[in-house]
Amino acid sequence: MPVAETTATATGLCAFIDASPSPFHVCRTVAAELDAHGFTRLSESSPWPAGGAGRYYVVRAGSLVAWADGGADAPTGAGPAAPFRVVGAHTDSPNLRVKQHPDTAVAGWQMVGLEPYGGAWLNSWLDRDLGISGRLSVRDGNTVREQLIRIDEPILRVPQLAIHLSDDRRGVQLDPQRHVNAVWGIGGEPRSFLAFVAERSGIDPGAVLGWELMTHDLVPSRLIGRDLDLISAPRLDNQGTCYAGLHAFLAAVAAPGAATPVLAMFDHEEVGSQSDRGAQSGLLSTVLERIVLARGGGRAEYLAALADSVCASGDMAHATHPNYPDRHEPSHRIEVNGGPVLKVNQNLRYATDAAGAGAFALACAQANVPLQRYVHRADLPCGSTIGPMTAARTGMSTVDVGAAQLAMHSAREMMGAADVPAYAAALAAFLTASPGL
Repeated sequence: MPVAETTATATGLCAFIDASPSPFHVCRTVAAELDAHGFTRLSESSPWPAGGAGRYYVVRAGSLVAWADGGADAPTGAGPAAPFRVVGAHTDSPNLRVKQHPDTAVAGWQMVGLEPYGGAWLNSWLDRDLGISGRLSVRDGNTVREQLIRIDEPILRVPQLAIHLSDDRRGVQLDPQRHVNAVWGIGGEPRSFLAFVAERSGIDPGAVLGWELMTHDLVPSRLIGRDLDLISAPRLDNQGTCYAGLHAFLAAVAAPGAATPVLAMFDHEEVGSQSDRGAQSGLLSTVLERIVLARGGGRAEYLAALADSVCASGDMAHATHPNYPDRHEPSHRIEVNGGPVLKVNQNLRYATDAAGAGAFALACAQANVPLQRYVHRADLPCGSTIGPMTAARTGMSTVDVGAAQLAMHSAREMMGAADVPAYAAALAAFLTASPGL
């Protein structure tokens, strides 16, 4: 991959992440890019265009599904039952989120109560300048509207305990209830944190009815290292896939294959995906069925389309850590800037089987990028992805893939710059492949 192309793509990922501090902002960032490429946003509660042909997307809070369909007359030979090629990702990342009654005062400090979301690596959130993002539900007369908010100022900080006050100088065992609340002021008259957020966002505090607010690291994403061939950024897991998947999807739309390309990005993966917009919801299956119905097909055509469809569940992968090489499976070294990663787990924490592995390996060969194969140590618990639940929910053959990174679930993560275009190229080849495996 040419250095200039690698740098531009990696810089694009940095800009994408910096624009997207919450799942809701991820969807807004992606939607803006889709709008610029001629896509139309549809409402799930309204009729969809008859005939099916066109470029569309739907947004459900922090989740988004996009597709480009040729309609019933598309040159696939399958008519309404034309199969799908899906790239899946998730929009959420572990972080610290604001409690429902956040205001507390301790030892003269004004505090904001925070709660860990997902498997946040708590020590990485200490001593960082933190901003706030998310959404508010705001009363507007007799209706409720959604308002995205973002405050990129150092409002909050979770201070570390001084080493002199620790019983064990090797480190403090953090209690998620007591040790991750944030300082935001000292003394004086107590202030409402939620009122502060509302006022800074131009909203009457009395109109706020609900909120989903989360912290984000304020240090910008950037290229680092001797040769600027690494990326230091928050939320690489899994905005690295969101960005690569978006560009793969747009490339597939520009040069369509025989299957209908779909980009599916879900919220709540880090907490099990069991929500109205998670991968365990009916979001993807409902959208796919409505695409078939818009083409003029019915239930039989929808089931036939699923039978020949394939999903690539994209999530980041563990690079072999240079300080902890013993924590990795021998003979399965994973390198940053070493190409996309195929993830396999015999106990189905990943959905990959031999057929799915073949589909993605062929895509990498067609994209002329190297392929790495990851297996987790058998004596350590393996994380999971949207892959197994997407496969179970839709019946589609599913393969779990990713790009290598270090410091997964930390407030600040790292990956290889060259892996961004390689990952996108492999996913684009996957989307434009012939139907079936």
